[in-house]
Amino acid sequence: MKSVFKIALINILFSISIIHSQVLNIDRENGQDSVKRKSQAAFMFSFSSDKQKKNIIDIANTSEFALFFKKQLTTIFLSQVELSMNGPQVIENNGFFQLRFRDNDSRKFYPDFFAQYQWNGILGLEKRGLIGVNGRFNFFEKRESDFYASVGVFSENERWNPSLSSFAFFDSSLVSVSRNLFRLNLSSKFALKINKKIDIAGSTFVQFPFNSNFKNPRWFFDTNIFFKIDDHWNFVIHYDHNFDRYRPLPIDDYYYNFTFGAQIKF
Repeated sequence: MKSVFKIALINILFSISIIHSQVLNIDRENGQDSVKRKSQAAFMFSFSSDKQKKNIIDIANTSEFALFFKKQLTTIFLSQVELSMNGPQVIENNGFFQLRFRDNDSRKFYPDFFAQYQWNGILGLEKRGLIGVNGRFNFFEKRESDFYASVGVFSENERWNPSLSSFAFFDSSLVSVSRNLFRLNLSSKFALKINKKIDIAGSTFVQFPFNSNFKNPRWFFDTNIFFKIDDHWNFVIHYDHNFDRYRPLPIDDYYYNFTFGAQIKF
C-alpha cells in the first residue's frame, strides 16, 4: 500500500512539473546544476489505462542527463513526451528532445549551444527542429537569488499539419505548411527566496522572426511559487503562457496553464 501511495505522489509531482511550451526550455530550478559529479541523470515515467467505451491510455515521460567536463563545462540532454489515446485515436501527442552544451554556472559569460526537436499534435505542429547559440550572462547567483539572461540566434525548421488526428482545430480547407526561418532569441531566468517558506522561480523567452513579421514575436513565460510545508513537502502554484501571433495555422494566439499541486522530495 505504501508503494502505491508513493507512486501516486510521484505522478502528482510529474503532473505539475511539465511545461506545455512551443519554445526552447531554459534551466530548471532544482539546485542540481553545480553538483560536482561526472554525470547525473533523472528519469520519470507514468502509464495509465482506463477501460471506458474504448481503452484510454495515457503515457508521460521526462528525462534528464547531464555530463560534466573539466573547466566547469557540461552537456545536458532533456526530453519530455506526452501521449494520450482513446482506442486508436490520438488525443494528445506532444514533447521535445533537447541537447545543450554550456558553462556550469561558473562564468559571467559563456556561449550556450543548443539543438532541439519538438512536436505538438493538438496545435498541428508535426515537427520543429531548432539549432542555435546564445550568449549566456550570469548576472548573479547567491544562496537566496539568481538571475541569468541570454541573447542569441537560432534556425527554425518546422512543418504544420492540420491532418494530424490530435489536431484540435480541424478545418477541411486547411493545408500543411512548412517554414524555415531564423529567429532572434532573448531569454532570462530568475529565482528568489522570499523567506524560509516561500521560493519563486521563473523564466521567459521572447523570439523575433527575421522577416516582415519581426514585430510579432513568440513570448513564453513560466513561473512556479513553492510554499514549503516541511523538509519533504511543498505546495506549488504553477503558471505558464505561450503567446504567438505568427502561427501558420488559424489557431489561438494565447495559451496558458495554471496549476495548483503538491510536490514531494525524497
